[in-house]
Amino acid sequence: MKRKVFLLQPIHDAGLVLLRERDDVDVVTASAISEEVLIREVRDAHAIIARATPVSRTMIDAARDLLIVARHGVGYDQVDVARLTERGIPLAIAIHANALSVAEHTLYFILALAKRGFTFDRAVSRGDFDVRATLRGADISEKSLLVIGFGRTGTRVAKLARAFDMKVFVYDPYIDQSSIAPAGCTPVDDYVSVLPDMDMVTLHCPLTEETTNMIGERELGAMKPSAYVINCARGGIVDEHALGAALENNSIAGAGLDVFVREPLPGDDPLLGIDNLITSPHVAGVTLEASMRMATGAAANVLAAFDGTLDPAAVVNSEVLDSAPLRGTNR
Repeated sequence: MKRKVFLLQPIHDAGLVLLRERDDVDVVTASAISEEVLIREVRDAHAIIARATPVSRTMIDAARDLLIVARHGVGYDQVDVARLTERGIPLAIAIHANALSVAEHTLYFILALAKRGFTFDRAVSRGDFDVRATLRGADISEKSLLVIGFGRTGTRVAKLARAFDMKVFVYDPYIDQSSIAPAGCTPVDDYVSVLPDMDMVTLHCPLTEETTNMIGERELGAMKPSAYVINCARGGIVDEHALGAALENNSIAGAGLDVFVREPLPGDDPLLGIDNLITSPHVAGVTLEASMRMATGAAANVLAAFDGTLDPAAVVNSEVLDSAPLRGTNR
């Protein structure tokens, strides 16, 4: 019997090729993304590949033969992991898909902010070359960078920053601290205490109860006026209201945001129009190359689950791997 792989949204052809090479797999794409349609069409699915569309408890319960949910990427905020775990179904992420892309986007923000790239670009468009007499960019060499979160992305950011001779400090209480120094970085026990010494702070941690608004009014107030904040992780880790106030008051020099609490930003959002804020529409991890890696990574995880070779490192709720997968039952 063929197994059905249900795509909530289309994926790159590179991933489709992997799936369609298998004679025992049928690939079906949702005809619409409404909850009603998805619940109806997912019923006989053995695997779900999810992009931005939420994977709700109702959808999970409708898929009675479900063996795996594979995320087209690494974030899983919109997946009901608890329900998957209750049913013994793994949630796999494409762990090697976009860390490099997000790290490069972080360096883009670092350089654009330090070199005042957008300000100078607008000045040239106005024919204003006199701006160079009153405004200066800065070198990032020898500047201090605090990396919060030293996982797949944070480690790459640190490596790229060190190539620019930045002094990299790392805060991540959930990793082996002995791994930080060999990477050429300095471990930090209390990130708030070092903020007054940092020239830049970049966030690469998940959004959790603990990390929500971890950069807020108190933390921004502790930073030097020449410092920058960058968030390419998840909206909500930085308190947007506090950040907007700090930027407007020049309490810090600038910020780069790829992610927001509300996406897309409403037209009347106070962040819009702030001169010392650079933004992008949650695209750090969706370069052409990353899109291919996400599609092939998600497809490979699905096939590995079917074959019983799923890598535990790619599974968010790896505890379910200790028990046999549920087949055709719905707890």
